[in-house]
Amino acid sequence: MLGDWRPATPEPEPVEEQRTPQPEPAETPELVAQAQAEAIRAKAWADAEAQRIAAEAAAKAAEIKAVEEARKLKLANDKAEGRAQEEQAAREARIAKHNKDRDDALRAAEEERKQAEAQKETEAAAQKEIADADDKWRSYAIRFAVVCGIVSLPVQMSFFWNPHAPWMAAAPIMLEGAAWVVHRGARAAAVSKRPVWHYRTIVWLLAFIAAGVNLYHGLHSFDPGTAVATAFASIAGPGVWDLHEHGRIRRRDGALTRKERKAREKAVKEEAAHRAAEEKRRAAEEAAAEKAAEEAHTELTERRMRLFPKVWEHAEKLAADLGETDPNAVWARAKLDVEGAKPGESAEVFRMRNAAEARVEAAREKRSVNGSSPQVASQVLGAKKPRVYNPPARPGRRTKGDVKFSPVASRQASIAARDAAAKKTAEKDPS
Repeated sequence: MLGDWRPATPEPEPVEEQRTPQPEPAETPELVAQAQAEAIRAKAWADAEAQRIAAEAAAKAAEIKAVEEARKLKLANDKAEGRAQEEQAAREARIAKHNKDRDDALRAAEEERKQAEAQKETEAAAQKEIADADDKWRSYAIRFAVVCGIVSLPVQMSFFWNPHAPWMAAAPIMLEGAAWVVHRGARAAAVSKRPVWHYRTIVWLLAFIAAGVNLYHGLHSFDPGTAVATAFASIAGPGVWDLHEHGRIRRRDGALTRKERKAREKAVKEEAAHRAAEEKRRAAEEAAAEKAAEEAHTELTERRMRLFPKVWEHAEKLAADLGETDPNAVWARAKLDVEGAKPGESAEVFRMRNAAEARVEAAREKRSVNGSSPQVASQVLGAKKPRVYNPPARPGRRTKGDVKFSPVASRQASIAARDAAAKKTAEKDPS
């Protein structure tokens, strides 16, 4: 009912022509009550309307706030989702990298294992080939030595044959057998890493004895071909076997082949040349450094003599007194004695530094940086200080250096003093 209520307006009274004015009737209590009721209803309607408007505004503000909160929440959710996606992508990238590194490591390990197996197989094949070659070489050497013994023994047996002493026919067997026995001793010495040169010397001595017998007996009893062939067989059999043992001994001692020796000699020469070049370069660098140091020392001496003549003169005297050959060695002490400051410092440096620090401090405080201050006196009031009146001890007498005020300044000072006195009097007597 309050929403549909409207204040009632009195209908206009018809205008009557030549109406006789009559006195207005006095207000009755019913009209007053009705007017008060209408005023209350109007106020109630206005309050309700204000509450409705406030409620609508609050609802609108709540709706706007809710929309803004929803937008912020959506942005936060989008950011969180983006971060989650980035973290997921980074996690997947790390996992992929880890898997790739693991696969690469496994692949590298597998390749290394295959290479090691291939190298082992190659080494095994090489060792097997070397062993087969050694076995063949040993078997061929033994067979060749047997053949040489078969060729050389008959001539030697015919040389030692004596019908009255048939046992002398065994002398060639003893001679050849002695050579092979000594060969076995050399082999045992080689295996046990003992010297073998004396065994080999005895073998060759026995071989040459047998060759001499075959050559002499072949030339006198047979033809030269038989003599030379049997003599060669006596030497060749033990000689071939000695070559076989010589190879074993060199392999045992780690002896190098001719090619390896040449390669080592070449490497040694290259290393020596490189070392010589390096030493030459180092010597040149040291010489250049010494020359540069000497030039720098000379330049420093000249500059100190030119810029600090008094200090240099004192440094020379001090160096002579202390037994120093170079005045630069006592420069710090000489400068401290003459200028009272260490190297790099002086009175001018301190003054310049202090002035610079003062300028920086003045710039920070936003005040004058030229060191000047306004001309004031004790009786002139400052901006933020209370008045202090301190007249001279003997007024009327001026001294040298006394401040001479202009007339304007004097009048202003008098006015300020008069105002201060009046203010002080007013404070003492408020009435």
